[in-house]
Parts: sequence; structure tokens; C-alpha cells
Amino acid sequence: MPYKNNWLTGILAGLILPALSCLLFQVLYPEAVWLNKPALPYLITIGLNLVLIRISVAKQADQTARGIMLATFAFLLFMIFVLKIKL
Repeated sequence: MPYKNNWLTGILAGLILPALSCLLFQVLYPEAVWLNKPALPYLITIGLNLVLIRISVAKQADQTARGIMLATFAFLLFMIFVLKIKL
């Protein structure tokens, strides 16, 4: 299947890692805190999404990179809201 360069592909690719991190740290291990910082796993996920953006730009898939960036920012705002309420 050929690689599609569009926003939807980027949004879906950009939501895979955040969904896994939410599942892992909100559902399975809700009490897990690394180095006294509850947001550290999510920051690592955002960093991995930045790597995906870099790979997409290197492959000249600009629309996909924009979709990943959109999903990353949406996840970031969502986690700020969740962590602010939780703390």
C-alpha cells in the first residue's frame, strides 16, 4: 500500500503513541510517577511524535507532518487539562 501524504494519515499516526501512553498511564498504572513528575511519560510521547514529524518532513510528506503536529498539540492541550484537574 503506498504511503499517503494527507492530514488524516498524520492525525492517525500522531494519535497512536499518545493513545498508548494514556492507556498505559491513566488506565493500567494510574499511580505511576517517574522522578516525582507525573507528566514525564507524556512529555516523552510528545518527543517521540516530534521524531515522527522529523521523519515525515525528511520524506517530503508535509501534509502528514502537519497532521502529526496537530494531533500532538491537541494531545498536549488535553493532558494539560487532565493534569491540572488531577492535581
